[in-house]
Amino acid sequence: MELRQLEYFVAVAEERNFTRAAERVHISQSGVSAQIRQLERELGAELFDRSSRTVTLTVAGKAALEHARAALDAVGAVGRSVDEVTDLIRGRLTVGMVVGCTLTPLFEALAAFHEAHPGVEISLLEDSSDRLTEGVRTGAVDLALIGTATAPDGLHALTIISERLVAAIPPGHPLAEQRRITLSDLAAHPIVCMPPGTGLRAVFDRACAAQHLHPSIAMQAGAAEAIADLAARGLGVAVLSESMAAVHRDRLTARTIDDVDTPALLALIWKSPHNPAVRELLAHSRRAFADFPAMRGQEAVYVSGEGVQGMHFR
Repeated sequence: MELRQLEYFVAVAEERNFTRAAERVHISQSGVSAQIRQLERELGAELFDRSSRTVTLTVAGKAALEHARAALDAVGAVGRSVDEVTDLIRGRLTVGMVVGCTLTPLFEALAAFHEAHPGVEISLLEDSSDRLTEGVRTGAVDLALIGTATAPDGLHALTIISERLVAAIPPGHPLAEQRRITLSDLAAHPIVCMPPGTGLRAVFDRACAAQHLHPSIAMQAGAAEAIADLAARGLGVAVLSESMAAVHRDRLTARTIDDVDTPALLALIWKSPHNPAVRELLAHSRRAFADFPAMRGQEAVYVSGEGVQGMHFR
């Protein structure tokens, strides 16, 4: 019995088709069929019912499948262990990043990782926070920088930035005269904010739902500059993070929303702690963010991008 036979067996079982399995393992269909027949002869039992167009497992095949997968997983674990010991990390790493992000420490971490492990091919994928989170869950993305209301369930997270929501109010607006603003105060007026799927919008929507409020979203935009500009022109009150609003203090009055305590987070998320490449990139990320001004309470200057994800600190 050979490992490649187990690999072909698992491929056919999962694809339920010899042709698709052959494409998956990159050999001819006849080659897959021959190896499966040889495996069946060695085991003394047929593993597949081939009587219909869809290949199904026999009772013997079902009994063998779990053990075949375990054997392949064990072999993979051996390889990963050796790679870790010899520091030979290879393969591919897909890193997700919210659209428009300008966060220097992340780029520094990627550069340091690439220098230390040039054998790893790094792909950078830009998308919304929701889609990046789903990509991490499915394994399509290894590590992602997202905006979120809370750390996603079932995933590991490293919080980079945590900021409260503020109302950015145009001159002459009734709310500009109030020193304290609640969510119900804000919900009584047209609002300009980020679209669904962004971290900042998730915090806002959850806070409104908790108080059974249904605010009127007058306009949506993916960049803080656009939201601030629309608000400054009298089209609504902007909902932004603290540092986003601070950039526009010359034309908008910022008021922290008193009864929204849940902050908008910027976080690195990942699923598997066993991937050595992910662990190495995380180590570089922790070092890059160790002196991050956000962690030391220094002034934040918003540059661009979705939610709190586009912050650049000085």
